[in-house]
Amino acid sequence: MGGTFLEAYGTSLPWNWSQQGIKIFSLGVSYQIGAVLLVGCLGGKHAGALSQIAYLVMGLTLLPVFADGGGIGYVKLSQFGYLLGFVPAAWICGHFAFKARPQLETLAFSCFCGLLTVHLCGITYLIISYFFPWRGSDNLSLFEAIIRYSWLPLPGQFAVVCAVTFIAYILRQIMFY
Repeated sequence: MGGTFLEAYGTSLPWNWSQQGIKIFSLGVSYQIGAVLLVGCLGGKHAGALSQIAYLVMGLTLLPVFADGGGIGYVKLSQFGYLLGFVPAAWICGHFAFKARPQLETLAFSCFCGLLTVHLCGITYLIISYFFPWRGSDNLSLFEAIIRYSWLPLPGQFAVVCAVTFIAYILRQIMFY
């Protein structure tokens, strides 16, 4: 839990290392979504959903476990829907991850389904928040908010999904399930 809000980084391509050296760059996302998907891939649908419910309860009761802190005030933020999406995303990811033997393809599919679920829940919450006065003070139009919270993080989240898929595959092979 403590590392879920660490920022994800990548390196330059290996064939460029001899000319340019190893360059490290930010992917613009945290490992939060990676933790959600990894729990689903390793623990299954029930463990995944229960862990995310516990995560939300801890974050809403003033423990600073979310990427930007914690507290009940998070409910008023436009992007809170993405955190709410963690529960069904972990469930869906765990559901598909245990439908068949662990293969890179099936684990990647389950992770991408979980990521899609997070974004669908987040966009739904954004739309609802624009119709009620309890919306946060970010002063973005609905389109700008969707671009900021869903579209721009996708490339970095795709890289995290690939890493989670590989890690889950290796761990599932080691643990024989």
